[in-house]
Amino acid sequence: MRTRRYLISMGIRTVCFVLAVVTSGWLRWLMIGAAVALPYLSVVFANSGRERVESMPVANLADDRRAVEGPPNP
Repeated sequence: MRTRRYLISMGIRTVCFVLAVVTSGWLRWLMIGAAVALPYLSVVFANSGRERVESMPVANLADDRRAVEGPPNP
């Protein structure tokens, strides 16, 4: 699913590059700005979302109690 979202974003970026060549004026600059910003945004959006975790590791910390040593005996 992440790959699909990323590829869709990169497709939109490609369209922005093509439109930047075809258009003129402020719309050209908008398309160039979108084409520059989309790689960052597409990575962030592709990595966002919930991914299922099948099982969490079990940590047994009850056996990891260490005694605190007191001051040395004189």
